Amino acid sequence: MEMVSNEITHNRSKALVKAVIFLAFIVAAIIVVRFTPIKAHLTAEALGQFLEVAGLWAPLVFIFIYTAGVCLFLPGTLLTGLGAAIFGAYWGFVYVWIGAMIGASAAFWIGRTLGREFAASLIGGRLKKYDDAIERNGFATVLYLRLVYFPFTPMNFGMGLTKVHFRDYFFGTGLGIIVGTFIFTFFIGTLKEVWSSGNWGELVSLKVFFSIALFIFSFFIPKMIKKIKGEES
Repeated sequence: MEMVSNEITHNRSKALVKAVIFLAFIVAAIIVVRFTPIKAHLTAEALGQFLEVAGLWAPLVFIFIYTAGVCLFLPGTLLTGLGAAIFGAYWGFVYVWIGAMIGASAAFWIGRTLGREFAASLIGGRLKKYDDAIERNGFATVLYLRLVYFPFTPMNFGMGLTKVHFRDYFFGTGLGIIVGTFIFTFFIGTLKEVWSSGNWGELVSLKVFFSIALFIFSFFIPKMIKKIKGEES
């Protein structure tokens, strides 16, 4: 009996140490990005110049930067807009989506490895019900939260603390961010093409109007999804 008690105490201590490391990682990431000289290099202009120097390796470098940025709480709009501006509406979408998926997976893994045990030890009867529900309906839960634009990075880490299966998280994320990512990259990429060409007459082209319409439509997606979900309940 004493051996079992010691083992439980040891497991709790181990979970607590991991949780402290997890919290320290998040705090350190925020401090590095917002309060150190590195912040000066995390602007669209600085990152754009860096990618231009990378040449043929620019797509891989961008994907790496996006992945690291997701884990370090960099604004997703900055990285997504940068990808669209440099690589265009279509390739920008591809590279942004890949970077976002790898970054989301890495953040999930960090949360699951360092924080899940401690989170599980805090879960009471009522919270366990929700935790079990997320495990059973992981794909639908993740997909819904992505479609209603739940904050990207906090959700990545937060889902790692739940019982959701990684495959449900991965595919729910992959499908859930496609629409919003494409709309944003298409909008930024299209405007960048017009700006670069200097042909301002293209501002009244069908492609520009379509990109603006999609961008405006994206703001209504969360409300539409919530309304549909409310009607199904």
